[in-house]
This record gives sequence, C-alpha cells and structure tokens, in this order.
Amino acid sequence: MNFANAGIPVTIAEVKQEALDKGLAVIRRNYESTAKKGRITQAQVEERMSLISGTLTYDDFSDVDLVIEAVFESMDLKKKIFGQLDDACKPGAILASNTSTLSIDDIAAATKRPQDVIGLHFFSPANVMKLLEIVRGEKTSDEVKATAMALAKKIRKVGVMVGNCYGFVGNRMLHKRGAEAMALVNEGASPQQVDKVLTDLGFPMGQFAMSDLAGIDIGYSIRQERRKAGEDVPASWMDKLAEQGRLGQKTQAGVYRYEEGNRKPIPDPEVDRVIAEFRQEQGIKSREITDQEILERCMYVMVNEGAKILEEGIADRSLDIDITWIYGYGFPAYRGGPMFWADQIGLDVILGTIEQFYDDLGGEQWKPAALLQKLVSEGRKFSDL
Repeated sequence: MNFANAGIPVTIAEVKQEALDKGLAVIRRNYESTAKKGRITQAQVEERMSLISGTLTYDDFSDVDLVIEAVFESMDLKKKIFGQLDDACKPGAILASNTSTLSIDDIAAATKRPQDVIGLHFFSPANVMKLLEIVRGEKTSDEVKATAMALAKKIRKVGVMVGNCYGFVGNRMLHKRGAEAMALVNEGASPQQVDKVLTDLGFPMGQFAMSDLAGIDIGYSIRQERRKAGEDVPASWMDKLAEQGRLGQKTQAGVYRYEEGNRKPIPDPEVDRVIAEFRQEQGIKSREITDQEILERCMYVMVNEGAKILEEGIADRSLDIDITWIYGYGFPAYRGGPMFWADQIGLDVILGTIEQFYDDLGGEQWKPAALLQKLVSEGRKFSDL
C-alpha cells in the first residue's frame, strides 16, 4: 500500500493462491474504508489496486528494482528465501528484509551480493506508521544506503539509518522494556497496571496492549527461535497464552480480550488465572508494586540501553533514537523521545536509580552504560553528543 500510494507498481508473492487472494482483499477493504471516509476517491482506489498484482513464483521478480521480504522471524527461512531471490533477481536489484530483530549480515551471507542487501523495517500497521528503520549491513554499499533513505522519503516515511545488532534500535530497547514489564507482572503487578503507567506518560498504548496488536505469536516465535539457537530464554506466561491460541487482537483474545469490531482492551480474569498459576509454578511470592517503580523500571531500562546503542555506534545520534521511538512506537512527541526525556529528568537521577536496580535486581540490563556514567561525571547530556 505504501508503494502503490506513491504510484510505484508492486508484485506480491505468496505461497498459496488462497493467501494471496485474502491479502489483496484486505488491501482493497482498507482502501474502500479510506474512500468511505472521503480521504480518497473511488477512482484512486481503483488506480492504486491496479498497481498491485500477485504471483506465486519468484520468476516474476526478474526485472524488479527492489524486493522486500516480510516472512516471520525465522533465520533459516529468510536465508532460504534470499538464496532464491539472489538467483531470481537482476544484478543491482536491492534485496531488503523487513526483519525486526535478525542479523542483516547473516541474511546477506545467503546471497552472492551482500552489498545489495539492507534492512527495511516497517512498523505495524505498515500503511499507517511513519517510521522506516533502515538497517545497514557490514557490506551494504553506500549507493544502496542512499537509495533506501531516498526511497523512505518517496513513500512518505521517516527514514532512520541504524547499525546491525539484535533488534537494531527500536526493538532492542523495546525488548528490554518488555522483559522489565514481564518481570513486574511476575512479581505482582497486573498487565493493566503496567499499561496504565505507560499510557499516563503519553503512550497511545501500553506494553501488553501493543503485544496484542502486533500478535503474541510474533514474540513467541522470536523466543522459540532464540531457544533453538541455544539461548537461555526464561519461561513466560505469554508462551502459555500463545499455546492456548490467544494471539491478540486477531483472535479477539490475548493478554486482554476484545469484542467484535472493537480494539479496546478488556482485562480478562482468565489471564489473571494463568499469571497466578505461573507465579505458583515458579515459586514467586506476589508483592505490591507502585506506579513509580513501574515507571522507573520500564523507562530507565530503555534509557540505559539507548546509551549502550550510542556507545556501540548502532545509532549515530541520540536524536536518531528519539525519532525512532516517536515515529515507530508512539513515544509522546511532546516529551521529545526517550533520550531527550532522560535529559529533562536528569541523567544523574537516572544513573543513581539504575545503580540501585543493579544492586537490588542484578542483570545485564541494569549494568550502567559506560556512556551514561561518562556524561554524568562530565555534567553533560545526551543532546551534547
């Protein structure tokens, strides 16, 4: 839809005709709904639909300039697809992945043209969210990087160039916040209490409502992939929800339940039961958790990770992190993004609390970032970098 809106023809490849028909029907429905609201004309609906065609074979990609792969987060599957795209596409075609976490370098290694491989990470829902996280691989050519940035502008996205690491900028920080939100619920908070602290801060939705929107199966498949790779990923009550088929909004039940045609999250006693059962299994004694603790643990863990991202050169400037969070994750724009917000709170205050959490809770996520310590000792801010 992004490309058709900009007048660029698109060929969608699917595995089965049924899936292809369903996808094209969803696109038409989206356009029809926009036309009903008077935002586009019926002629524009037809014009945009005429730019979109479907196929079941990569043979139809022989002359395209750009391919964006958007399958689920499985490295094996992505490597297989990129090997096939390498054979099917003309020399000079850009091969991009919409991966949200996986290594662009590993994906590029499955091709004979790593210089033409880049990450183009769209945010959900992709036809609405403004951010395009552009992930440079070690071998991505300058020409491909420049093309990707120009392309973002052409399809009316805000492009942010970032380096390659697990989760890049946005999801790397989000996963730290997500792990902290999970820990808070494990320790005694409810999902709705955690979400309310975040929405009170100005986020359009909280951590758990966002999981339901994206689909619980996404996080589940990421965790399974990491377990398969031999990582020690702790058990989670969210896994239990996924295994029960509670996948979020699309099944009208996830962390919350949803009524037909309504996206409003409704707390569900069944989920409270699953959480209580999980606490019992893990031998966790539930305690009272304050909103202030939720705020500090969810937000300061992001600031600490953001500092590590800057340290490693994954983001070039704190502004790039702020733009990523404002346009990709609904960070309240009037608060200026997580790093700008941290500057306003006071980096000394944040560092002091992080050091306290490191003493009390331990864990790599609370190990104070060297850059944060350096800025505090020099009396500087992220904005001074």
